[in-house]
Amino acid sequence: MANTTIQQIEDVVIKFAGDSGDGMQLTGSQFSNNTALIGNDLSTFPDFPAEIRAPIGTLPGVSGFQLHFSSNRIFTPGDACDVLVAMNAAALKVNMKGLKKGGIIIANTDGFDAKNLRLANYPEGVNPLEDGSLADYQLHTMDVTKMTREALKDINMGMKEKDRAKNMFVLGFLYWLYDRNMENTETFLVEKFGKKPEILESNLRTLRAGYNFGDTVEAFTTRFRVEKARMEPGTYRSITGNTALSYGLVAASQKANLPIFLGTYPITPASDILHDLSKYKNFGIRTFQAEDEIAGISSAIGASYGGHMGVTTTSGPGMALKGEAMGLAVMLEIPLLIINIQRGGPSTGLPTKTEQSDLLQAYYGRNGECPMPIVAAATPADCFNGIFDAFRIAVQHMTPVIFLSDGYIANGSEPWRFPKSADLPAIEVKFKKGLEEGEETFLPYHRDENLVRPWAIPGTPGLEHRIGGLEKQNITGNVSYDAENHQLMVKIRQEKVDKIADHIPLQKIELGPEKGKVLVLGWGSTFGSIKSAVLELLEEGHEVAHAHLRHLRPFPKNLGDILHSYDKVLIPEINNGQLIRIIRDQYLIDAQGYHKIMGVPITKSELVVRIREMLA
Repeated sequence: MANTTIQQIEDVVIKFAGDSGDGMQLTGSQFSNNTALIGNDLSTFPDFPAEIRAPIGTLPGVSGFQLHFSSNRIFTPGDACDVLVAMNAAALKVNMKGLKKGGIIIANTDGFDAKNLRLANYPEGVNPLEDGSLADYQLHTMDVTKMTREALKDINMGMKEKDRAKNMFVLGFLYWLYDRNMENTETFLVEKFGKKPEILESNLRTLRAGYNFGDTVEAFTTRFRVEKARMEPGTYRSITGNTALSYGLVAASQKANLPIFLGTYPITPASDILHDLSKYKNFGIRTFQAEDEIAGISSAIGASYGGHMGVTTTSGPGMALKGEAMGLAVMLEIPLLIINIQRGGPSTGLPTKTEQSDLLQAYYGRNGECPMPIVAAATPADCFNGIFDAFRIAVQHMTPVIFLSDGYIANGSEPWRFPKSADLPAIEVKFKKGLEEGEETFLPYHRDENLVRPWAIPGTPGLEHRIGGLEKQNITGNVSYDAENHQLMVKIRQEKVDKIADHIPLQKIELGPEKGKVLVLGWGSTFGSIKSAVLELLEEGHEVAHAHLRHLRPFPKNLGDILHSYDKVLIPEINNGQLIRIIRDQYLIDAQGYHKIMGVPITKSELVVRIREMLA
């Protein structure tokens, strides 16, 4: 048994990388769950290949999972990795640029044979594990495939089936390296494979073999331990953005006493919401997988007309197809949630890569003057509160609402201190029950002080009325082609959305002084990198602040005052500049942008450099 010491460290960034069949996402998610259980703060970034099954061993087929965990509060998956687990040559080649100098490489030698090296486009006869090119790193090699087969030599399974367990060997070894208990993963395996005893046994044996290998290998003389993070007391769980969003919908449905109907069509990276919500029929959630995007949103509109909360989920290409039906929902003035989990575009674009691609589409991407409120989540856990807020706006203001997340938020995870039902506010829903005293006939577009029309359920006696996509006469709802009426209705629909600003919180400063030299204004998934960069610069004494928008349409009423309180405004976005156009237009300020369109998040270090330039 090797003699090892245990070293206390504050934080670690690990990247698991291999072929898309190597189980890196499962390995990363299990290590993340284990990390959450012991109380570290964490942030993850799964990185999928776009192809369902790219050719084995090729660069496009590399699947990665980055995990940052710490005894301090953290807000990003980390700029660069301390540890790279490379299951094959392609995984090493793709991810070397993200590894710190002096970092640890754990390489599976079986993935560096002549065939794998050729598929990864290494020159003939070149093997990076042997040619000294990795001298600046701590290289540790192990034949994971051979040791997995050895651990399973007396199990009656085919070699291909045995090899599927090799990710468990790596996971077991890392549990040893970071002084972890494996109990949660053993429980997970029992629950997942309990009805398949051979598969269960192969995974458990390989997991334990990886852990025991750590005790026998001489190369590792140091193990590491990261203590619990100092976080607010409470019960936490690790949660992804799509799961938090699903829970938020269920919670809002219960608090509004309003059943949800999800009419949708599967699309990356939104499909998990359909999978999650389909589990909650006991909460009155109905899910319908439609034949296409148009049928999905149309069914949701029908559900809202019938007195449910209609929800549809999609990504940018699906938003384009839903555009006409979204205009119908605006014309009908009924509650509806259109959830867009953004990805790289245009067209099919980069289906598995993150991008804040669709803000301008959400603002302007429909025919005619078609205003809709827009709400955006900032982090995976924030999806819960964000969608709860969007649900409230939709039912209380009788309007479809667009909710924006993206692939980084949807698939990433972080600790979530989940609320109790009693902590969540009730959502008031008002249905018109019938004609009131003095009413001779129902007027479907007779509005209250917020320009909100009544919600009348079909079949309610006395509330018969006409709906459709043709322009409505003000108050009566009859079809009208009158020019002045059309202008009036366009103005009313816009003013109704603008008035929502009276019912959302004022914008707050996340970090920094209320006046100063540079304000970094963000939305969506840039939250963590902005907050981390601003924290670093504040510690150095710079007059820098961070504000992050949840409400993108309408903006909070005090946003203009905040923007004019700083000498300069920087707007980082994972797109080619979308929010910055809207801010310049509405507030007439010379905001500066930082735009990254590479399918990956903006890093903290990039922003620190850009802010320093502005301060100089």
